[in-house]
Amino acid sequence: MKQKVTVVGAGNVGATAAQRLAEKELCDVIVVDIIEGVPQGKSLDLTQAAPIEKHDAHLTGANSYEASANSDIVIITAGIPRKPGMSRDDLLSTNRGIIRSVTKEVVKYSPNAILIIVSNPLDAMCHVAMEESGFPKHKVIGMAGVLDSARFRAFISMELSVSVENIHALVMGGHGDTMVPLPRFSTVAGVPITELIPATRIEEMVTRTRNGGAEIVSLLKTGSAYYAPASAAVEMAESILKDKKKILPCAAYLTGEYGISDLFVGVPVKLGAKGIEQIIELKLSAEEQQALKKSASAVQELVDAMKKMA
Repeated sequence: MKQKVTVVGAGNVGATAAQRLAEKELCDVIVVDIIEGVPQGKSLDLTQAAPIEKHDAHLTGANSYEASANSDIVIITAGIPRKPGMSRDDLLSTNRGIIRSVTKEVVKYSPNAILIIVSNPLDAMCHVAMEESGFPKHKVIGMAGVLDSARFRAFISMELSVSVENIHALVMGGHGDTMVPLPRFSTVAGVPITELIPATRIEEMVTRTRNGGAEIVSLLKTGSAYYAPASAAVEMAESILKDKKKILPCAAYLTGEYGISDLFVGVPVKLGAKGIEQIIELKLSAEEQQALKKSASAVQELVDAMKKMA
């Protein structure tokens, strides 16, 4: 295949992302991880599944970044996952160091790649990747809104007993407790959910969406979500690789949009071959705008905390 995607991190999210990329036959896949044998073993296992799944994507596992050279996209999942009782913010210091070293290596071998960041705390790690890479803002994108919106869509589907394919939902803001699910922009076959579900029930679903990751962490007890995060990252990669120009909520570096500057915040963007090709500015109500600014402030606190570590 002509297109090439590197997944950094062969843990649950990374390995599942590699599987989705290969089975959709989107590209050849390189899996990089520091643990000897793990990326090689998982790549070989996925390669042996290829005859059954009927795809011809090539998968390669490696412990160094030479194999990743000239990647079109690099999906960064490396870092420690959340454990029960931990917030995404607790990961800040450890994962900051990991993302800095990973990004440095990635850029050395793939200076023209587009970066999709999955590691938590997501919005803050996007800042680290952009600063370390020196890439323009349209080439560093955070995976958060696609995942959070998918969770909201799943809960809407469960509530109304309708196909998930009929549902569009929008979640903006930082990837954390202050995220902003927007019922007004969430629809079932074009009908706003505000006309289909009582306000009190919608609020419960909004709360569950905000706590979607923590709910899974508490159930698993020994790890965090990985199927849906991997699917979200791959949907973003597919829109870029195929130049589909999908409108997806992603963590993007804002320079005045929504009244927010110099910060990665989840907003609707158009994703195409160049990465973020347009930031979509919606007319938010005063209440929605206030919630978004509150979420942005939480991201700013993390960025400020990182500056103190420097």
